[in-house]
Amino acid sequence: WKLLAERSGAKVKVVKPDGQSENRGRIWNQQILEAINPKTKVVTLGNVHWADGTFFDLERISKKTKANEALLIIDGSQSIGALPFDIENIKPDALFTVGYKWLLGPFSLGLGYYGEYFDGGIPLEENWVNRKHSKDFQNLVNYTDEYGPIAARYNVGQNSNFHLVPILNETITALNEWNVNSIQSYCKNLTRTPVKTLRELGCIIEEDDFRTGHLFGIRFKSANDLKALQELFVKNGVYASLRGSAVRVSFNVYNDENDMDKLVECVKSLY
Repeated sequence: WKLLAERSGAKVKVVKPDGQSENRGRIWNQQILEAINPKTKVVTLGNVHWADGTFFDLERISKKTKANEALLIIDGSQSIGALPFDIENIKPDALFTVGYKWLLGPFSLGLGYYGEYFDGGIPLEENWVNRKHSKDFQNLVNYTDEYGPIAARYNVGQNSNFHLVPILNETITALNEWNVNSIQSYCKNLTRTPVKTLRELGCIIEEDDFRTGHLFGIRFKSANDLKALQELFVKNGVYASLRGSAVRVSFNVYNDENDMDKLVECVKSLY
């Protein structure tokens, strides 16, 4: 975005969170809405923040963005596959996600959605497979400057990856069978008691309306040795990451109450 801004003479405005306040998610969402004005050309963010799981109300943000005739471009890598997303309701101009996170697929694959604004856009790369009639192998000798219809022009070369695409197809099929709403409900139910316990210990965890069930951050009111905590996580088989001042924890259907108990016991060691 910085490079694009430099080329076009635009300015990148980053709306940062309000420190470590316990209602930072609510304040952060409001600050984003207030930052959108008639001068805004593009609003880009995730449904969920990658570091601490803060939930952004894309429905409200989309309405404000559209009212100011700006584009809405979404990073869905931390949410698509674990958090329901209504594309008809939010109406993004573009959305991107990765295969290896919540879609449970392999590395090296990504998925993109493009709205009408990008129907005639410049491809991400030039290759033969994103050209018109590229599936007609006999006539590939008849070169064409035309691209495939609608979003096909944005396909990368070698998108018919015979090793990885079948894996992603299977994981997406499984997610549809499990139902993303059910996955999010499972994660919320699984983490409800641990979150309550951690808050009672004095941990700062985003209020429920502004965090998701599958990903959130744990912060502390006083300075703690997070490196020591991470070592304790490793020793007890808890896989969590340090992201700035937060401990980033994420969950899915393969986690259970035993995992939650281990997490809580490790954090208790700080108190």
